Amino acid sequence: MEISASGRLEVRITAADVGKRVSVRRMIKDVAEGEKFTDTVGVLTSWDKGVLLITRRTGEMVQIAESSLVAGKVVPAAPARRRGPAASYEELARVAARAWRPGESERLGAWELRAASGFTRRANSVLPLGDPGVPLDEALTYVRGWYAARGLPAYIQTATGAEGAQELLCAELEARGWTREVTAELWIGSLAPIGDLEVSDAPIGDLEVSDAPAGDRKAPEVVLSREADDAWLGRYQRKGLSDVALRVLGSGPSVWFATVPGAEGEPPAAIGRCVVDGRWAGFAAVEVDPARRRQGLATAVMAALARRALDEGASAAWLQVEEENTEARAMYAGMGFGPHHAYHHYRWIPGSGAADGGSGVGDPYRSV
Repeated sequence: MEISASGRLEVRITAADVGKRVSVRRMIKDVAEGEKFTDTVGVLTSWDKGVLLITRRTGEMVQIAESSLVAGKVVPAAPARRRGPAASYEELARVAARAWRPGESERLGAWELRAASGFTRRANSVLPLGDPGVPLDEALTYVRGWYAARGLPAYIQTATGAEGAQELLCAELEARGWTREVTAELWIGSLAPIGDLEVSDAPIGDLEVSDAPAGDRKAPEVVLSREADDAWLGRYQRKGLSDVALRVLGSGPSVWFATVPGAEGEPPAAIGRCVVDGRWAGFAAVEVDPARRRQGLATAVMAALARRALDEGASAAWLQVEEENTEARAMYAGMGFGPHHAYHHYRWIPGSGAADGGSGVGDPYRSV
């Protein structure tokens, strides 16, 4: 906290610091403990009518009464992550977008409107990397109309927790009645350690690790292919995919699909997908037959894909994981991944805000 020459705490932030990362201390009243201090660090998103709104890295928004402030100051951007390569939010957002291309897209200033017949929110949402070139309300009206014309709900994908992310836009969307439906995180890590993994030394906490002695774990066969064949699709969690969805799955600079064959006549025991893009390898769709879990299959799939990506010159890895997927998070942490930023999908629900619009269609999505 900011301390003056006299040794007293001081509030050294004002409304002019909106958009900056701040650290504040406030006094709150606790029924059990009486008055106590609590600290909040995040982006100062607004300061209006005596109330501060601070957005934490996770996207959580905290309202703080100005009258409760004890100290406050502007602080530097969050330090570099302890795990994985250095990377900016914009770099990762563009890499992730290239790995999951929509069937159709249109530019609105620096915003990209994306549609893919409802296959995943990522391919059917706005990626707002910069200024839309028109006032925000005008941009949102255009977005609602664009998705309505395609029979889709309007979504905007935002991010928090990294320098250059969109805490201010999140607050503006919520003020206008947009609803946050999904929050996930993008994690990064070094690629070489993943390629070096074997079933016998899969990371502690890996939900796929067998209880059998290390020497008894046999590496499964992993087949790599440039296309998602019928066998791979037989294990993929989404069934009855349209041609548009198949094109999304196959999109990206250099796409690889991994398959661990199952028993004869059965879907694969495990699958995975990787997109190589320069120094980055992005992992997705790592799925294992529930009856074959705790056998190291997810580890084997990711290791095989990582080795292929290393051969193509990649050195860093990324993936996306939902907040509630605790088992996957433990596995990825054991592989050396760590969170870089959180991302969110905001949906316009007709009648929910000051300005109406949109398609009113149901939610066709089952994943981020």
